[in-house]
Amino acid sequence: MNTTTSSNQHVVDASKGALLVLFLVTVIDMIGFGIVIPFLTYLVEDLTPASQEASIGIWVGVLMTSYSAAQFLFSPFWGSLSDRIGRRPVLMVGLVGNTVFFAMFGLANTLVLALVARFLAGVFNGNLAVARAYIGDVSTPQQLATRMGLIGAAFGLGFTFGPFIGGELSDPASRWSIFEGTIFETHPYFLPCAVASLLSIISLLVAIRNLPESLPPERRTKGERKSWAGGMVQTMKSTGSMLRSGSVSVVIWVSMLFIFGFTIMHAVFILYTQMSPGQGGLAFTEAENGRVFAMIGVTGILTQGLLIGPLSRKFGTRRLIPMAIIVTGIGLVLIPYTQFEQRWIHILIAGALISVGNGLFQPSSSSFLTRIAKSEGYELGVVMGAQESVGALSRIMGPLTGGFVWVFTDARDWPLDYHTAFHLCGVLMVLAALMSLRLPPLPDDEGEQRPQSSSESE
Repeated sequence: MNTTTSSNQHVVDASKGALLVLFLVTVIDMIGFGIVIPFLTYLVEDLTPASQEASIGIWVGVLMTSYSAAQFLFSPFWGSLSDRIGRRPVLMVGLVGNTVFFAMFGLANTLVLALVARFLAGVFNGNLAVARAYIGDVSTPQQLATRMGLIGAAFGLGFTFGPFIGGELSDPASRWSIFEGTIFETHPYFLPCAVASLLSIISLLVAIRNLPESLPPERRTKGERKSWAGGMVQTMKSTGSMLRSGSVSVVIWVSMLFIFGFTIMHAVFILYTQMSPGQGGLAFTEAENGRVFAMIGVTGILTQGLLIGPLSRKFGTRRLIPMAIIVTGIGLVLIPYTQFEQRWIHILIAGALISVGNGLFQPSSSSFLTRIAKSEGYELGVVMGAQESVGALSRIMGPLTGGFVWVFTDARDWPLDYHTAFHLCGVLMVLAALMSLRLPPLPDDEGEQRPQSSSESE
């Protein structure tokens, strides 16, 4: 490992092995989030007593939400702990927790046990902030943007492979005779969870060998420990302040509405696709659902790799944001209008619109928020922390809202039927797009005063 010295502090430059570990931690984090999406509805149906079938949608929403809720609640704790004892042990504990609770979820035989396992997996997967802090510890200002981009790439890969693994490896006994009569037949969703656990073990072994501590003792927090409740209160105060802070608040509110609408789809997509054609659904299997989400992930990666730069230079980030929101909203609203006979063509068109729109919105909104915060003199850490908090709350409320709306509308007549949750996604996207029209021009707005260079668009 190399060292470089700045005027303020001693920076330890990370080895390639350490960066690989951070990449794997982030990939596993997103695999853990996405791996259940293709089979969660089927697992809930298997574990729900016949007398409680009406509550399936609510349980899907609760299980989907529990992971994000745990991350939201415990990320500040892990970050604070890493400031006191170092990054390496916290990341190690997270990988051990992933190994245990991914497997526990796959073996759950009651909804309560599944909920406990999912929540605890989220608790121990709340160390993404620690991975970012590690990169901050070991990177010079010139390296920081590129290395944070590594985390972004890991996000995309994790969300692509998570649903794919979850779908392809679900219920293996019905597809491959080698699994008949084994634990994988009695617990049909254990195999993808076991694979996630195995990936976590591999990452742990790589970390033991290649992940040195990035925070030397002299830079660790030695002051009075702040309680978890105190940390949460401070987080909420900072977030509330940012939501009232002029131009910055507009960007954060737009992101909140977008994520809220987008994550409603996470809860109701499988509830729709697994319905029989007679009910208006597509009769998709777990594997087919996983392939749809994998396609969305791949298209999103290609969008961020190939389209975001040219489109940002052509239209400007300020104009691209509402365009991306509308494209996403159209895709979400089109989902329940898929015709069974052309289901793959229709669902792939809707999925492509969603993934392109989301792939354009996420980097554009983050870039715009960074630039407006800097231009108006805000502390970037506080602003980004507020955006993360609002995003986490939206990811909590979205699946819950989707689950409840589905339960109360899916068996009714149009327009208040299984289309309703997707219509709600569209309404939230329209609100986000209208609010985005209030985004102010920047002093050097690339879409109105001058072309933006490639480096500025990234």
